Order: sequence, then C-alpha cells, then structure tokens
Amino acid sequence: MATNTQPKRKNQQRQAVLRLVILAVILVFVNMLAARFHYGLDLTREKRFTLSPATKQLLRNMDDVAVINVYLKGSFPAGFQRLAEATRERLQSFREYAGANIVFRFIDPVENKSEEEKNAIYQQLMSKGIMPVELTVKDVEDGSSQKVIFPYALVQYNNREMAIRLLDNKIGLNALEILNYSESMLEYKFASAINKLTAPAKPEIAYIMGHGESLGIHTYDLLSTLAGTYRIDTVDLVNSLYISPIYKAIIINKPTQAIDDRDKYKIDQYVMGGGRVLWAVESLNATMDSMQIRPGDKTAPEFVAMDYGLNLDDQLFKYGVRINPTLIEDMQCLEIPVTVGMVNNNPQIELRPWVYFPLFTPESRHPIVNNMGEVFGRFVSSIDTIANPEIKKTILLTSSKYSRISAAPARISLAMMQYAPRPEMFRQPSQPVAVLLEGKFKSVFENQLTPKFLSVLRDSLKRPFKPVADSAGKMIVIADGDMLLNDYTESMGPMEMGYWRFTKSLFSNKAFILNCLEYLTDNAGLLEARSKDTRLRLLDGGRMKDEKNKWQVLNIGLPIALVLIFASAYLFFRKRRYEKKA
Repeated sequence: MATNTQPKRKNQQRQAVLRLVILAVILVFVNMLAARFHYGLDLTREKRFTLSPATKQLLRNMDDVAVINVYLKGSFPAGFQRLAEATRERLQSFREYAGANIVFRFIDPVENKSEEEKNAIYQQLMSKGIMPVELTVKDVEDGSSQKVIFPYALVQYNNREMAIRLLDNKIGLNALEILNYSESMLEYKFASAINKLTAPAKPEIAYIMGHGESLGIHTYDLLSTLAGTYRIDTVDLVNSLYISPIYKAIIINKPTQAIDDRDKYKIDQYVMGGGRVLWAVESLNATMDSMQIRPGDKTAPEFVAMDYGLNLDDQLFKYGVRINPTLIEDMQCLEIPVTVGMVNNNPQIELRPWVYFPLFTPESRHPIVNNMGEVFGRFVSSIDTIANPEIKKTILLTSSKYSRISAAPARISLAMMQYAPRPEMFRQPSQPVAVLLEGKFKSVFENQLTPKFLSVLRDSLKRPFKPVADSAGKMIVIADGDMLLNDYTESMGPMEMGYWRFTKSLFSNKAFILNCLEYLTDNAGLLEARSKDTRLRLLDGGRMKDEKNKWQVLNIGLPIALVLIFASAYLFFRKRRYEKKA
C-alpha cells in the first residue's frame, strides 16, 4: 500500500510544480505583453482619456524622436504625485501611436547636487522658461520643510525645444479642480508642442499699424508672448501697397482713426486671398483717461463716449457682423478703486463694481473658449450677426444675464458708483462681444470698382481684383480693443494680459487671444484636444448620508462574503472528490 502511494504522491508533486512553472511563465508573458501593448477602456462620457483624431494623426506622422523630460520625480504632496502619474499615462498613450518616436523620462534636475550646482541648474532651467515653485512639504520627523519643484516638461524635437507648464492656475477653482483641469489639458499641451516644433519655421503674422492702433508699453505682453510662437512683424498699412500672403494672420488692434477705402481694400484682398484676421475693434471712444477732474470741481468725474467713425461698418457687415455704437453695462464686472470719503484729510478708498468693465464667462463649447476661465473687457461694444447662409457664425463670448446696453453718445460718470446696481435694471442679457466667422467671404468692393481701375490692377500691378475668396477662410471679431492690452505702472512695469492689479487677479485674456490666433493659423485641429469636459461629478451629499451603511456593507462585507463562499465551495467539492477516489 505504501509503495503505491509514494509514486502517486511524487507524481502529484511534479504536477503541482509543473503547474506553478506554467503559471509563472504565463504571468511573465502577460506582463511583457502589457508593458509593450498598453490598452484601456475609456468609460467617461466625454472620452477625456481618449486621444483626439488630430493628435493621433500628428503622432503617426512623426518622422523623428521626441525626447520629453518631465521634472516631476521625487517625494511630492499627493496632488503633484497624481499629476506626475497622469502625465506618465498620457505620454504612454502617445507612445501607442508614435511608437519609438516618443521617449520620455521623469527626472529630478537637482538630485544629489551641491548648492552651487543647484543654483546653476535653476538659472539654466529658468532661461528655458521653466520656473520654480516653492512648496511646504510636511515631514513626520522634521515637521515641515521647503522644497523647490518644477511642474514642467521639456519637449525636444527636430533640434528644437519647448517648455510646457503642467500645472495650470485658474481663478475661481479650488486645488482639486485645478488639478483635474491640468490633467485634462495634458494631451493638448504635449500635442501642441510637438506640432509647433514640427514646423520648419515659426508661422508669420502681422500687426497692422497706420490708424492709431495700440503699440507700446501696453502691448508689451502681447507682442513678447506671440514672439515665442510666431514670427511677428509690424506692417504700416498706409505705406504698403498690399498685405503679403506670407502672413498666416493679421491683427487689427484698437484703431482710433478712420480707415479709408484704399486701406480697407488692402485688408479685403488679403482676406479674399485666404488670409485670416483677428479684429479687436471698438466703436466708441471711451477710456478712463477721458475722466475730466477739474480743480475745485465737486462733481464726479465724467465724459461722453462718442463714435470713433472708423469707416469699417460696411466691410464688417459684408463679412457677417456689425459692431454697434453701444457700451455694455454688466453686473458681472471688475472692481475699481474710488474715493468714498475723507478722514483727517486722507481719502478713504474702496473697491466698487464698475459695470463698464465686464467679465465674460465663456458658455460656448467651441475649442477656442471651452473650459476657459473668465475674460475681462473695458468699455466693450455689442455685436450683431448678419443673416448670411454662406458664413458660419459662432458666438465665443457674451455678457452675463444681468447686462444692458447704452447707445452713443453715452454719458459715463463715476457718480453712478454711489449706488449699488439693481438687477431689475439689467434686462438685456447675453450680448455677443466676440464672434468667429467661417466660410467663403465676398469682397465689400464687389461691383464698386470701375473697369479702368480693374484693368490697372490686372495689367500694371499684376494683382487682379478678387470678388470672392479663393477658399473658405476664418476671422474673429472682438468688440473691444483693450482685451489684448496689458496694464502698466512705474513700480510694477508692464503686467500680464488679463492681470487686474487692484484685486491681484489673473483672468484668461492671454489664453483667449492665443487660442484665437492658434485657431486662425493652425489647420491641424489640435484645439479639439482642449475642449474636453473637465467637470468633477461630485457625489450626492444627501444620498451619501442616507445610504452610508448600505454602501459600506456592499463595499466591505460583500467582497468578504464572496471570498468565504468561494473558499467553502472549493473545500466542499475538493473533499467530495477525494472521498470518491478513496
């Protein structure tokens, strides 16, 4: 009996070892496949973890290796650890389409470096646009300590490089919402960087001059920011025969003098040739500098906003919009400092809402403004769209539901700030202030030029008149010339676009302008990647309280019960099996 049992037991042991070896081989093989082929199911409604078609196409067409250094390695708070992991997953999804053309690594640039070496590295990184962030890190043994980190990635491609800020800063969002938004923007940021580095040269755009347009200290941030992505020229429209087609877009920013028909013709034919235009034009002459304060005058400063008379109405009307000679007053607005009294001969200053400086919260789902924070304007006009089936109009920005318009000539006085605005007086909601136009534009000069002039254009200047655009074009019309400008003080110097120094708030003016220009100049369609919904779907607080015990039992008790049932069934059937054999 013993002699028969011994070989049987040895055979069972060999089978058990063999099963373990086979299981180990299978596990190793599965892990190798998982490391090489990374797939997942995106069960989110907005498909926020699925790459957009434009991004996939870009990655498939890469002809060189992009090396991406992510400076998020080390011991960080939980939020930064989550951002680092989200970045790793997004780059891994890039590799699925680009293959070996995507190489990424997470590094700590100052690991095991002396203080002197750290300072040199800090200077080197900052010269690339990678700015440090100082964090307070809690330690169980040492309490808390200061740690310098760089929430950036550096993309190197085609012998060029570009820094990407991974952590965004949006006004009005808490830390969790900012982190969620930053994660959703990773695809757009990396894809946009690769796309820009792919181009052999920066796209060229022109800043139009010659009619009192803003240029100087108040356009410092605009022009210096654009210089990082575009090659930007200033073009004197008055002294130019035409606008060169080499410019992928032109910017017409707050002209204050009438534009005659000769210069309008140059803009018109640039559009007919496929050029794109960013218009930032306001119809009324209204600035805070117009406030007249006379010595000894006890009345509040005031002025009357009058029409600039820019002579652009017919041209913009032909393209599909009309900028009205109005001013928008909005209860959703910035606050400005005003003197409310005197105490011991010292003025008492308070911040009070100024309805002529409205805040625009984007409601459109268009990629230019989707998921964008508030944009502020100053003395903004309203826009009407014109019925034209050949031109598609998309409203990008509108006033709030508590707004109204005042027609020119509009009297503006600080005296109105003595009284709080009443909602029932603001009954003209959702006034459009920024509109995207797309389609085949028709010339405003169609059927208006003499045969003799047409022959001169054709035979002498070799620039025949085009009554209709060669192809579908784009333009964006903003009824505010101040939206592109930055503030300036002698103590602070030129500030960032969208920064309001009185409340120390940074709004999304810069992001809006950059997105507008990217949409006008880039045909890759990568802006689609930034339009994904980033809402946090929070749990119902009432149901959480009422159903707390039920879900605790389901999440804790049910798994344990299933394991016990499975174990009991396994032991029962195993016992029955061996009883039969015996």
